[in-house]
Amino acid sequence: MGDERDMSVWDVVVVGAGPAGASAAYAAAVAGRRVLLLEKAELPRYKTCGGGIIGPSRDSLPPGFDLPFKDRINAVTFSLNGKYTRTRRSRSMLFGLINRPEFDAQLVEHAQKAGAELRTGVTVTRVEQHGSAVPDRRTVAVVLQDGETVFARAVVGADGSASRIGAHVGVKLDQVDLGLEAEIPVPETVAEDWRGRVLIDWGPIPGSYGWVFPKGDTLTVGVISARGEGAATKKYLEDFIARLGLAGFEPAVSSGHLTRCRADDSPLSRGRVLVCGDAAGLLEPWTREGISFALRSGRLAGEWAVRVAESHDAVDARRQALNYAFAIKAGLGVEMAVGKRMLGVFERKPALLHAALTGLRPAWNAFARITRGSSSLGELVRTHPMAGRALNRFER
Repeated sequence: MGDERDMSVWDVVVVGAGPAGASAAYAAAVAGRRVLLLEKAELPRYKTCGGGIIGPSRDSLPPGFDLPFKDRINAVTFSLNGKYTRTRRSRSMLFGLINRPEFDAQLVEHAQKAGAELRTGVTVTRVEQHGSAVPDRRTVAVVLQDGETVFARAVVGADGSASRIGAHVGVKLDQVDLGLEAEIPVPETVAEDWRGRVLIDWGPIPGSYGWVFPKGDTLTVGVISARGEGAATKKYLEDFIARLGLAGFEPAVSSGHLTRCRADDSPLSRGRVLVCGDAAGLLEPWTREGISFALRSGRLAGEWAVRVAESHDAVDARRQALNYAFAIKAGLGVEMAVGKRMLGVFERKPALLHAALTGLRPAWNAFARITRGSSSLGELVRTHPMAGRALNRFER
């Protein structure tokens, strides 16, 4: 009997097939483990997301991944609530723009090629690590909506910002923002004007900003600000679209999404269950950039889930899970801490930031280095005393 039961236990079950989940499944499958990837939607599926792929995202993709860029960006136009517009250009590409459905589906394909098994249209209602559903202390029961139970040695929760697995782990969130976005098909003459260039507008609500990302014959136009300002955020998007002269075009898709940032003391695991990406509240607090955080935390979660799966007892499993948390905090956590400080400055003094980016070469160079991935927010503050001092001064 024991042998049969062992056959039906997956090494790693990943819940959610977005960038975080697909990366986790890929990392665990590449290590030669039996991996099951569960996704509640049918793929490909639409996601509210600017779709900017910055350097750290590119560096975290599986080898041989061919990025389906819709545009390559080498110029950024900055404006301060529609005024003081200035465009800065770079000789080399700053970042690329993708459509999420395509990008996500391709990531899942890489996980499958590495050996992960995918099941779509599956909703996970809960996970259990104790009690009658669980055959032994080395096993996690993943209970599906249709009543089926899947068994795993380790579980990775990558089920997005309203995560069921996050609730099980006890993830605590302390910054919630509302993003609103419209995908606007435009005529060729308008598309031509935007090619290779994005717009970033520092908005009228403290901490808010808007963006225009060109993707061939469609412009992705969005705004984001702290939750609780719904009406003002909606008005900002409407004014922004009108100001850009895009009010006459009918959006193909209009959507909204809440982004949630973890509290500093929020757990990243519980028992044999790890969380990553949006499910863990991992994103950059100032720009709310999440794709690179999803890819990087997903890969780490997949690698450490393999070690959790191999753990023979709760003590060993906990040690591996703590190692995962340490790896996240040492990298992404440092960037989040600086991002939080940047957000604080930006909420109080958007004009100062705008003046720096449009008028000071070192500030623009730093922006370019971060988007290209040759540096990070954390690294800049650590390695450039001037940047650290400037941030301290701005905070005062």
